[in-house]
Amino acid sequence: MSRIRVGLVGAGFMASVHAAGWAGCPGVELTAVVTAPGRSPARLAGEYGLRACDSLDELLDLVDVVDVCAPTDVHHQITVRAARAGRAVICEKPLARTPAQAEDMIATCREAGVTLLPAHVVRFFPEYAAAKAAVDAGDIGEPGVVRLTRATFLPPGPGSWYTDHARSGGLAFDLMVHDFDYARWVAGDVVGVYARSVRAMRPDAEADHVLAILRHASGAISHVEGSWAHPPPTFRTRAEIAGTRGGLEFDSDRTTPLRPNVRADSRPGAMPLPSSPLAEPPHTVQLQHFAEVLRGEAAPVVTAADGLAAVRIAAAVVESIDTGRPIEVPAVEVAR
Repeated sequence: MSRIRVGLVGAGFMASVHAAGWAGCPGVELTAVVTAPGRSPARLAGEYGLRACDSLDELLDLVDVVDVCAPTDVHHQITVRAARAGRAVICEKPLARTPAQAEDMIATCREAGVTLLPAHVVRFFPEYAAAKAAVDAGDIGEPGVVRLTRATFLPPGPGSWYTDHARSGGLAFDLMVHDFDYARWVAGDVVGVYARSVRAMRPDAEADHVLAILRHASGAISHVEGSWAHPPPTFRTRAEIAGTRGGLEFDSDRTTPLRPNVRADSRPGAMPLPSSPLAEPPHTVQLQHFAEVLRGEAAPVVTAADGLAAVRIAAAVVESIDTGRPIEVPAVEVAR
């Protein structure tokens, strides 16, 4: 696959981010775009010179890779159709709305012999990647406690699918899944969770704030805080990793490269997007890496199994909030 033809499913905020990322990828031709019935991809198609397709089947005939930037509740059906047509799939996080859907997506792609890559972009942010490299190098010994925070404002737009729990999974699936994946990447498999949320205690609360404790198989503990309860344009991230020989930390309020300014976007459904002063945006770095994986030039930094693991953690956090009990997290047994 020397030149990769990519088609976007979705024409909203994240599709725009991915389109800009693909535009910076050598050897990639962003070819076509399709969106849900009743929505028009004309703006994005015009901006990037794409063919605006009337159906997913039309798009599948034009591309080698399907990039899924649609709402979470349709990730499963789009991925399954693409895989059965023999197309590789890149899917925005979270991989699926439920663990069962994620498992079926992985099985279908494996049976079809196509690649499935989940877009967990935090692994490609330079400070998160540098911290992981320091842990892997043994600079702080064995991780014992990981603290992660991701705090922003409630996704805008009346009737937004982000705030429809049935569609997005809510805060745990849509925002905190970044940090569930990162905690597991740094400290190993998660075997149990316990979580509390503001909305569980006050169902009339407009926005949610969640605290989750993850128990790792290694014995490490992660404290993950996620919030949609801050005023615009807040986007704040923090991380602290304490090990047996030392620790490291970064905070977007105090350090670069992550800064608390937000890419402004007035379109309905637009989401806060952290920025980096580096020349290459992390979404572009991620997509360049995925192109190398699809060409067989690199092993994936993040796999479909990692995406499934993050979905299982998110589902367990939601169950813990709903029941008030600690919840066990099943191990991921699919081939990586």
